[in-house]
Amino acid sequence: MITPPLPPAVRFVLGLGVLLGFAAAGEALVGALRLPLPGAVVGLALLWAALGLGVVKLAWIEPAADGLLGVLGLLFVPATAGAVQFLSAGAAWGLWLLTLTAALLLGAGAAGLLAGRLLRPGA
Repeated sequence: MITPPLPPAVRFVLGLGVLLGFAAAGEALVGALRLPLPGAVVGLALLWAALGLGVVKLAWIEPAADGLLGVLGLLFVPATAGAVQFLSAGAAWGLWLLTLTAALLLGAGAAGLLAGRLLRPGA
């Protein structure tokens, strides 16, 4: 008996369920093991392993992944709006940031010159 292919909307929802399942598994694993990693990254690594081992087929998640990639730019809008809202707060720290950067560059440069002189044969 040959089963008819699933409608595109059903394939999308099932693929989205698999993706969200791996994201939830990553969050649960990070919470249970108290890992210092984002749960989404762990979930993505689990999905990558499952795809590599053939436990999950790419065709199962491809419609949902393509749909999410199509609106990826919209997912960054809230983060960008939040960053723009706090630009004035960052301006107050500009002098401190400049000072810290200059100190880092001077210190690293001095350490590099000193190490170069100490490690040079015959010096």
